[in-house]
Amino acid sequence: MNGNSSIIHHPCTLCCRPTSMWCSRCQNAWYCSPEHLQSDWPRHRKECLAPTPPPSHVTIQTPPPAIPEIIAVSAILFVPNQERPQIVSVNCQPTRSAQPGSCPSPMIRDFFLESQPQSIVLTQGLNSEPLRFPLHLFYCPISLSRGSPVNRAIYRITSGAAAKAWSGPVLVLKFNGSRRQNYSDAGTNDLPALSAYFLAYK
Repeated sequence: MNGNSSIIHHPCTLCCRPTSMWCSRCQNAWYCSPEHLQSDWPRHRKECLAPTPPPSHVTIQTPPPAIPEIIAVSAILFVPNQERPQIVSVNCQPTRSAQPGSCPSPMIRDFFLESQPQSIVLTQGLNSEPLRFPLHLFYCPISLSRGSPVNRAIYRITSGAAAKAWSGPVLVLKFNGSRRQNYSDAGTNDLPALSAYFLAYK
């Protein structure tokens, strides 16, 4: 049973005493107590079908929440057997249950067929300068640990001077700001910061 002191009092269906409480299922039958609703239930359940607002109230229906749309951003892909990195499109799915302002999830499974990728966030660029737009690197830890062939695209942008050779695919997305709430398009202007990172990684 529901009640509200601002509602006009109606007579109880059983005893006619004024009440502001009604059957919460249909909101059409008025009762002064839960006991009276229970007593009248064998009769009332036959008419208690669907919620219908009381005549003295206006119900406003709100539309269902919008389903977030998938967004596509440009990312940098270092393919192991190619000499140059590629610019590829990555779909990002906004998370439905997350708090407002949380970053969407990139759909990157097709780029990492060997295993589940791991990721790191690069926040510093050349000369340890903070990056205004941090870079999100995804890589295959199995490829690094088992000595897969060296990633030729990374080898090329570091001129082979990296302390540790990178193996397997590497995918780089770019955050749209330091709060990391969304992604924006990554491009070739992000390569110097990536090169510095690959050179320094041990």
